[in-house]
Amino acid sequence: MRALARPLLSAIFVVQGVNSIRNPEPLVPKAQPVTDRLVPMVKKVAPAQVGDRIPDTTVNLVRLNGAVHLVGGLALATGKGRRLGAGLLAASLVPTTIAGHPFWLEKDKTVRNAQRIQFLKNLGLLGGLLLAAVDTEGKPGVAWRATHGAKAATRETKRGAKAAKREAKQLAHEARQAAKLAKAELHLG
Repeated sequence: MRALARPLLSAIFVVQGVNSIRNPEPLVPKAQPVTDRLVPMVKKVAPAQVGDRIPDTTVNLVRLNGAVHLVGGLALATGKGRRLGAGLLAASLVPTTIAGHPFWLEKDKTVRNAQRIQFLKNLGLLGGLLLAAVDTEGKPGVAWRATHGAKAATRETKRGAKAAKREAKQLAHEARQAAKLAKAELHLG
């Protein structure tokens, strides 16, 4: 099921990513208000090495977002880096959705409803991407393995301590028996 679901989920990102890279200009007017607010904020909090590499023009930001969609979509579709790809797509989908479908700004009821549907569709895609990002394909994840590994180590340590205690008790008993026997032999001898 995963082999079918991942390419289906990623198809829109691959296609739109290619379109955004090839022809970003139609997306610039919708992206501009979001990039104007988001880029200065990101540059403030990001390390200098990252902040200096963020494109300054909205056209290049749209292309960069398209590249993230293309690479993330291909990673998700092929299963190579699928969790990272899904995470990147999820992170990039938030500003894309806010820029592309701000239904709350629309005055025309028909346009507002159409934008709301697209916004909700993107929320559904976001939900699918979040599931794909945490999907371990039935194998335990790192957090589970670390927690259960620590519990198993604690359990084995306790077992080892109990076994050592039993062994020490047995050795002490045998030593007392040997001492009694030696004492008895001294009295007899």
